[in-house]
Amino acid sequence: MHIHAYSWLGEKELFDREALRRPPDRPHPPVTAEDEERYGTLLETFRHSELPPLETSLWLLKTPALIRATFEEPKDAAAWLGRELTEHAPGFLSHQEADTARQARLVTTATDRLTHGTDVSFGFYLGRTSFLSLALVTCTPNHWTPSLPCPLVR
Repeated sequence: MHIHAYSWLGEKELFDREALRRPPDRPHPPVTAEDEERYGTLLETFRHSELPPLETSLWLLKTPALIRATFEEPKDAAAWLGRELTEHAPGFLSHQEADTARQARLVTTATDRLTHGTDVSFGFYLGRTSFLSLALVTCTPNHWTPSLPCPLVR
């Protein structure tokens, strides 16, 4: 198992558009060539969108270009999370979320969850309209969707 790190920073209004954050449904039979082409186009749009998916494990469907880092050890992945939290903490809308003791607990929790093969995902408001999404996703296999291939070996 290894772990991919993902981050997204953007407008909360865009993040709230859930339809953009879920992969397309496969067409129902009978399926025409037009249906398959439309599905393929929608899937590629989803794969290349930087928006975080609704389900954390679905980051693995996204293009490898969106991977910020890859780790072999949960502790190293959690350390990446800690660095991201420290970097963005001055902009957190909530003073509670910017608290260093709370951030340390998030890193400890992330290490534990990753050690047990579970994904980690956190979101934070930055200012009134911006949102930060951070995710650490286990790969090969993923606990929640073991059928998803690693995006680095497609």
